[in-house]
Amino acid sequence: MTLAVSVLVLSGVGVLVALWAIQLRTRDAATADVGWTILVAGGAIAAAVLGDGDPYRRLLVAGLATLWALRLGAYLLRDRVLPRRGEPHRGEDGRYRALREYWGAAAPRNFLFVYLGQAVVAALFIAPLMVAMRGGSVDLWCIGGILVWLVAVVGEMLADRQLARFRDDPSTRGTVCRVGLWRYSRHPNYFFEWLHWWAYVVIGHAAWLTYLGPAAMLLFLFRITGIPYTERQALRSRGDAYRAYQRTTSIFFPWPPRGSVA
Repeated sequence: MTLAVSVLVLSGVGVLVALWAIQLRTRDAATADVGWTILVAGGAIAAAVLGDGDPYRRLLVAGLATLWALRLGAYLLRDRVLPRRGEPHRGEDGRYRALREYWGAAAPRNFLFVYLGQAVVAALFIAPLMVAMRGGSVDLWCIGGILVWLVAVVGEMLADRQLARFRDDPSTRGTVCRVGLWRYSRHPNYFFEWLHWWAYVVIGHAAWLTYLGPAAMLLFLFRITGIPYTERQALRSRGDAYRAYQRTTSIFFPWPPRGSVA
């Protein structure tokens, strides 16, 4: 098993180094986010194969995590990396573009650490999956976890599609998306991404380490990446319209908007 784990770790590092090498040519580091989802999916599958516990429980957890990670990775690839049909490449994500400008000549070296850091982040999320896989046969807690997973994934997909349709409509350029779930939360996609990790808390209900998933995701969304950058970018591009949106709409948890929008 030690050899198998070593091979998996080296494979994950190899994927990240390959993506880093590609960005040296494309000057687009958004593939670091895609690499993270690949590692989570690969780690979930590896944990199911090498881990302990009922095989059907391991298969269930690995299947849920892999489907979620691959869907998110495909969305990020389409939204942040690949150009849309008939449109030029939109350029590097603003977070990475700012880092590239700040680092200057040291950017290639520093971005290598950014890519390799995705392995550490992925490990934080693979750990609760491994814990949720331990235990007896599939039970009512597992069914409850599946229901949480379904709500989270459907909600995340719906929020992504609503935002994509809004962005693709020429008549909405420069305005704030308030359609569908975006009427009740400024970041419904992030909320459902966070909710997804509660599925493994329910499945592994007796294991405290499963709480690491939603706790780590909340930390990343609110303090490290995600919401802070998205809010700053929206204020720069939409100004007072987004400030009005902030005054009326919950930042994270879906909730009816406060008052009327001016």
